[in-house]
Amino acid sequence: MQLSSFLQKPPGYMLASILCSLGGFLFGIDTGIIGPVTVMEDFTRYVGNPSPTIHGLIVSSILIPAAISSFFAGRVADALGRPRGIAIGSFIFGVGAALEGASMHIAMFIVGRIIEGIGEGLYLSMMIVYICEISPPRYRGALTTGPQLITTLGLVAGFFTCYGTANIGSSLSWRLPFILLAAYSCVFSAAALIWLPASPRWLTLHGKTEEAAKTWEKLDVPAADREKIMDQYETSVVETAIPDASGNTSAGHVTSTTIAVPKSKKAKILDVLSSDARPRLILAVFLMGMQQLSGIDGVLYYAPLLFQQAGLSSNESAFFASGVSAILIFAVSIPATICADRWGRRANTILGGLGMTATMFLMGSLYAGDAVHAGTGAGRWVVIVCIYAFAVIYCVSWAVGIKCYAAEIQPQRTRASATSIAHGSNWLSNFLVALVTPSLLARTSYGAYFLFGGCTLLTAAVCFVFMPETRGLNLDEINAAFAHRSGVARVTGIREFAGSLRWRRPAAVDA
Repeated sequence: MQLSSFLQKPPGYMLASILCSLGGFLFGIDTGIIGPVTVMEDFTRYVGNPSPTIHGLIVSSILIPAAISSFFAGRVADALGRPRGIAIGSFIFGVGAALEGASMHIAMFIVGRIIEGIGEGLYLSMMIVYICEISPPRYRGALTTGPQLITTLGLVAGFFTCYGTANIGSSLSWRLPFILLAAYSCVFSAAALIWLPASPRWLTLHGKTEEAAKTWEKLDVPAADREKIMDQYETSVVETAIPDASGNTSAGHVTSTTIAVPKSKKAKILDVLSSDARPRLILAVFLMGMQQLSGIDGVLYYAPLLFQQAGLSSNESAFFASGVSAILIFAVSIPATICADRWGRRANTILGGLGMTATMFLMGSLYAGDAVHAGTGAGRWVVIVCIYAFAVIYCVSWAVGIKCYAAEIQPQRTRASATSIAHGSNWLSNFLVALVTPSLLARTSYGAYFLFGGCTLLTAAVCFVFMPETRGLNLDEINAAFAHRSGVARVTGIREFAGSLRWRRPAAVDA
């Protein structure tokens, strides 16, 4: 009987979530190839041996367009539907990658990255929303971590693609990774458009209740779970008639039982600054910004540069070491994803921050003490091990906890706006790290490590003082936790911190 259960076809919502999560593969590949490509000899000749500032600009030029387009992703998704929005975003992403692969001038390459960023912001912002809207609550946590896991797999593919093309004696060495990325993007775009069913919630809000019922059946979501999914959204938003792509409205078919007077757009935006929402917004913005200021994308984007600085002189060795780091990240992301809800968000963030601080300060101290030499000494091997340790600690702590925490602490009425603002902070910090890391490494071998280590230490300290534990709490209990913090005791203390360290079995209750 157990064998037959394994041989059964997975439910439709699981297949749709897996297909949707494959969009993370594109993001991971781009992250994995841009660092190695920009240090390839053929590429540096092509762009004229760029300065560290230009190097940072080339890498980071994708991020601001992605941040801007992510703010409009919700409107696109509401107008066209989630699968169409994902397909359009990934196709635009592929067009940008194709321009990079075919570029005849550095300006054309940067334009390609800007277009790629527009598509990235669109489709990445819709993926998690789509998975949440089609998944039963008891499986939602595992399914929504799928894109992160597939992203790490794309990172492995990106690094080793460059490792394989590095010895091609022409510009194809750096063009081929982008050509392959463009092909992957077009395949994913077509698959999303053809095989991803529309979100039943989106169909219901557009008055297409019969089609929504058929889609629920196609997704194999039980009736009880359908009600929970719809109730969770209907209690958090004001339901009004939404025009479809052709401009028609279906106000008479809206099924919400919640009746409220719609607020103006200005009032909705200002809600995030209300007395109960403002502290949570500030904490979310701080955490999401510091997640990138930890230096993780400095490590991912410029891994070959870091390994070369540590003493791996050849591109081939640096690319291989970068690929090994990606394999480690992918390997630890699997148990980290499974165990994400088994110990506290607070302890995870604080201990992860302290661990990353230790690795960054150790590397900075070695460089400051002139203990790292290319050909001799143990210093370079300590730095290489610390780079790997930093990436592993990040993946088992901040990578799986901070984005979830930033969203779940928000009041229902401000969750969408506050989460968008927090993600904007994340994109902006990512841009700054990608832009300045080459300049920091060029001017001083240790400055970047002390800067990033200081940011992670500051974050751990702020979280110890201001971050309440939310593991296993419902919305009312989260509200009470923040109300308590704004009152008498702002410092949680050792007892609560120790309690958040306890291992916890995942609850089998629908939530």
